[in-house]
Amino acid sequence: MPSQFGTTLTVSVFGQSHSEAIGCVINGFPAGMKLDRELLAKFSARRKPGAAPWSTPRQEADEIHFVSGLNKSDQTCGAPICAFIANTNTHASAYKPLEHIYRPGHADYSADQKWKGVQDIYGGGHFSGRLTAPLCIAGALAKQYLSSKGIRVYAHISSIGDVYDTSFCAFDTTENGQQTLANQLRHLEELHTQSYQTHKQHLSTLNADAAQQMQELIEAAHREKDSIGGSIECVVCGLPKGVGSPMFDGLENMYARALFGIPAVKGVEFGKGFEACTMRGSMHNDAYFWDETHEHVVTHTNFAGGMLGGISTGNPILVHVGIKPTPSIARLQHSVDTQSGKDIDLEIHGRHDPCIVPRACVVVEAVCALVTLDALISYPAGTCTPNNNA
Repeated sequence: MPSQFGTTLTVSVFGQSHSEAIGCVINGFPAGMKLDRELLAKFSARRKPGAAPWSTPRQEADEIHFVSGLNKSDQTCGAPICAFIANTNTHASAYKPLEHIYRPGHADYSADQKWKGVQDIYGGGHFSGRLTAPLCIAGALAKQYLSSKGIRVYAHISSIGDVYDTSFCAFDTTENGQQTLANQLRHLEELHTQSYQTHKQHLSTLNADAAQQMQELIEAAHREKDSIGGSIECVVCGLPKGVGSPMFDGLENMYARALFGIPAVKGVEFGKGFEACTMRGSMHNDAYFWDETHEHVVTHTNFAGGMLGGISTGNPILVHVGIKPTPSIARLQHSVDTQSGKDIDLEIHGRHDPCIVPRACVVVEAVCALVTLDALISYPAGTCTPNNNA
């Protein structure tokens, strides 16, 4: 069963929701990067459970332990990086009654058809969102390396229910548009720093009013024993032109394959995405201009989302990810008891988020950072074949 992704930089995730530990193995990470443990802790804290009043009350320290890959000076040393997090707060009793009952919206039924009952159902096993914690470890390292190369990766909550945040200013590549986007990224960094310092989770939005309305929607869903979904927008700034490959190893392919590995992701689009289906070519095409000041080709729009033919254009890469509602809800649902062979009514008890979008936001950011770094070292500008010596 594949639990890894990547070309030159590969990430393998191991563990289950209720196993002794969860973790990741990172192969191909560039050597010589000094690990900033405070940045790592700040990044991972954005995914931790129990930080918001509506979040799952499962309290985990999520202390990160490195087994290999770092030297005595906390630098990446070229060896595979292995890191793990201990699971210390598991409640098996909540899942005992579900051994013979399929939870609607979960992978219980499909997993049972594949593994015929030997799969781990406790906490969702390896289908659990708990497995995104190791992705955040790997993504945090990738973000630190990319930052040293002038490449920035940031995500925000684009929507929850029918409430929408301000979008990243990634379609306007003029000087004013670039400044607006820079201000938006600065705002998110300040918001995340404040959350870490106060230990109070803030919704990662660009608009404070939107965050308040989203909060109210989540609380309403929680009161009604229900859940709600939303979407996440991620931008990659500073990736050089010419990174990527055509056809099946294109940048879009790499991002999409990895992002769909995040539990609850139901859709991925780039640039104008499905909105492009309603546009004419004369509207959607990004026209070219000669920048006399810097003597290079530019576009004033970025409807392609920073990629053409699977290769970076130098404009911001814009990714939009759809997240489904949390399937575990306390509201009455219909299912079957496979042991008795009878229909039953099911109420799922336990510790679950009424909305997983806020915590999934940092996971999308982590995965996009990992794919960006992998593309940078696998398919650098000037070649379309994997750079296996990177």
